[in-house]
Amino acid sequence: MIAAVLIPFAAAVVVGLAVLWPGSAPGHERTGVGFDRQTEQAVVTRVDPIDCKSVNSAQVPPTGDTSTPQGRAAVAAQKGDCSKATIRITSGPHMDRIFAEIVQPDASRQLERGQQLVVAYAPDAPRDLQYSVIDVNRRFPLAVVAGVFALVVVLVGRMRGVMALIALAASFAVLTLFILPAILEGSNPLVVAVVGASAIMLVALYACHGITARTSVAVLGTLISLLLIGLLGSVFIDWAALSGNTDDNTGLIHGLYPGIDMSGLLLAGVIIGSLGVLDDVTVTQTSAVWELRQADPGMGPRALYRAAIRIGRDHIASVVNTLVLAYAGAALPLLLLFSIAQSGMGTVANSELVAEEIVRTLIGSIGLVASVPVTTALAALVVSADRPADRASPDLAEGTSGRAAEGSGVRPPHTAAEPGRAGAPIPDGRPVPDGRPAGRTGLPGLGGGKGRRRKR
Repeated sequence: MIAAVLIPFAAAVVVGLAVLWPGSAPGHERTGVGFDRQTEQAVVTRVDPIDCKSVNSAQVPPTGDTSTPQGRAAVAAQKGDCSKATIRITSGPHMDRIFAEIVQPDASRQLERGQQLVVAYAPDAPRDLQYSVIDVNRRFPLAVVAGVFALVVVLVGRMRGVMALIALAASFAVLTLFILPAILEGSNPLVVAVVGASAIMLVALYACHGITARTSVAVLGTLISLLLIGLLGSVFIDWAALSGNTDDNTGLIHGLYPGIDMSGLLLAGVIIGSLGVLDDVTVTQTSAVWELRQADPGMGPRALYRAAIRIGRDHIASVVNTLVLAYAGAALPLLLLFSIAQSGMGTVANSELVAEEIVRTLIGSIGLVASVPVTTALAALVVSADRPADRASPDLAEGTSGRAAEGSGVRPPHTAAEPGRAGAPIPDGRPVPDGRPAGRTGLPGLGGGKGRRRKR
C-alpha cells in the first residue's frame, strides 16, 4: 500500500529535479551593496591612538547636546580618543597592500592587533579608498564549533550519527545546488520548494532510519503535512496581502532579480522551515506505534491509535512552543524595537514585517499539529496489516496467551521441555515447579519431598 504511493512520488521528485535543475545561479553585475560586493581577507598589523578632533575636523562642530544618540556621537567624534588601525591585505590580487582605517570611540567593533578581518573591495574608488573593513573573519571559530558538533553527534549516535551528518550534507547540497539557483533562475518558488523539500525528506529519513515500512510511514506522514502547509500558506499569504519584500535583503533580491515572485519565496521559506521539525514529529510518532505493537502484539489499530495519540499530545505541546519561541528568538531585535516605539500590540501585529512571521509560525504549527494524528493513524493501520497478532513471534504469542489464560482462570497449555529442566512436564500434564529436578516435585504422592517414591 505504501509502496504504491511512495514509488510514484519518488519518481516524480527525480523528474522534478531533472526538469528544474538550474546548473548555477545566473550572473549579474555587482551592486556593492550588502553581501553583493567583492571581499578579501586582511589582518590588523598595528593599532595607534589618535586624536579624534584631528581626523574629524571636516565634520560639523557639535552643539554639546548629548540627549540624543546623534549628539553623543558628535561630541565623541570631537573630544574622544580614536584609533588608527594599519591593515594588510592577505588575499586577492592586491595581497600585502597596506591601508589605514580610523575607528571612532563609539564604534561597535574596536580593532586589535593580529585580528583577522573581512574587507570590501571597490575597484572604481580612489586607490586609498578601495578597501574598507566590513566584518571580522570568523571562519576558524565556526570551523571549531562545527567540528565539535560533528564529534558529539558521532560519539553519541555512532553509526546513526554518521548517517545523520551525511544526510545533513545532502540537505545542504540540495539547498545550495538546486533550490537557491532554481529560484534565482526564475522558476516558481513554490514548485522548487516542494520538489527540493521532498528530495531532502527522502534522503534524510531513509539515510538516517533505513529503508523500512516504519520510515516509509514517516515519509508519507511528512508529505501529507507538507502539502497541508503549502495549501494553507498559499491561502493565508494571499489573503493577508503579504508581499514577502519587507527588509533590505529581500529588497536587494527583488532589485537584482525582478522576475522572482517574492510572495512565493515567502511560502517556500515556510515549507522548508517546517520540514526539519516535521521529520522529528513523524518519526517519533511512527516509532511510538511500532514499539507499542511490539510490546503487545494483540493491540488492534484503534487501541494502537489511542495509545500513541496520547504520546503525540505531549509532543504537540512541546513542539508548538519550541517553534513559536524559535521564531520569537530570531525576531527578538525587531520585537525590542517595537517595544521601544511603544506601539500597541494590534499595530505591531498588523505591520507586514511582524504579520509575515505570525503567518509563518502559525501555518507551520498547524502542519505540525496535523502531522501527529495523520502519522499515528497511518502507522497504526500499516503495522496492524503488516504484523497481525496470529503471526507474531512465538515468544510474544506465548506471553499473550498466558496472560489471557490467567485472566480467564484456565491453565495455559504447556509445551514440551527438556527432561531435568525447570518447568518440564510430568506424565499427568502438570509442569514441574521451577528450581526442582524432574521426578522430585515435592508434591505428596508424586515423588520427591516427604511423599512416597513411585514404584518402578
